[in-house]
Amino acid sequence: MADFDTIIIGAGPGGYVCAIRAAQLGLKVAVVEGREALGGTCLNVGCIPSKAMLHATHMLHETHENFAKMGLIGASPKVDWAKMQAYKDDVVTGNTKGIEFLLKKNKVTWIKGWASIPVAGQVKVGDDIHTAKHIVIATGSEASSLPGVTVDEETVVTSTGALTLGKIPKTMVVIGAGVIGLELGSVYARLGTEVTVVEYLDAITPGLDAEVAKTFQRVLTKQGLKFVLGAAVQSVTKTKKGATVSYKLKKTDADATLDADIVLVATGRKPFTTGLGLEGLGVEMGPRGTVKTDDHSGPASPASTPSATPSLAPCSPTRPKTKAWPWPRSWPASMVM
Repeated sequence: MADFDTIIIGAGPGGYVCAIRAAQLGLKVAVVEGREALGGTCLNVGCIPSKAMLHATHMLHETHENFAKMGLIGASPKVDWAKMQAYKDDVVTGNTKGIEFLLKKNKVTWIKGWASIPVAGQVKVGDDIHTAKHIVIATGSEASSLPGVTVDEETVVTSTGALTLGKIPKTMVVIGAGVIGLELGSVYARLGTEVTVVEYLDAITPGLDAEVAKTFQRVLTKQGLKFVLGAAVQSVTKTKKGATVSYKLKKTDADATLDADIVLVATGRKPFTTGLGLEGLGVEMGPRGTVKTDDHSGPASPASTPSATPSLAPCSPTRPKTKAWPWPRSWPASMVM
């Protein structure tokens, strides 16, 4: 058992920034992380590896589409998939090792393992129990799926599986036209995959400005992506050659199917709070696994007290807006990063 002022559960962009800042303000801090590397989803299987792949395939796209226009004449490069994967992994390792260095530099303890909160003020990792005056939940999110769709991360994959495919597929169906699906769809389209995006709504990138979305769709269409909009996916069935996506067009109520080597399920993400034991502490939970919070990002449950219950650390390092927040001369019981 070890005693800390603050324990942060999760070492992604919300957790490690919170840990470093808390340590800089004089607190004894630990982060709990079950992955083999720090950085959370973003650095390990999210933003960073996908941007590395996007960059690599953008270079390939430039050689094929624009180099000749600029007078750069030469043989078109070939794709070595194993080397491209190794490049992506090197980028990830460089970033995660950088986070590890920053935690050591700021004397933040890394407790390796998956955490739960058995009682207020305690964090259990494996068989060890650690105590803390403040507990910050920064556990991030996980991929969500659809009814009738079973993900195996081999044929039917999330963004995590899409980053580590054994080979470049000939065909791919992307379920969901949000930023994750379109980014990875663009990666594989540039590599020569025939990509079809199936979206429930009548436009891509829900929530984005309509004109921007239209222009973005034209750009992606020019890259080779195909779009089926206004389509409700009913099921995904694995076959000998890949998988079949069954969907229903909302306007005509007609049924249709698409066959593909790989199906990428990119229907959003949901909070990752499973196994923390928050319900047993009386922490009020939202319908999708979120922690209901007050204005200070502490638990909203009336029975909660700041020193006895965890606080929530959103994943963006923003300063609190409330005037009553003591920042940065003293550190409150519940923290916002």
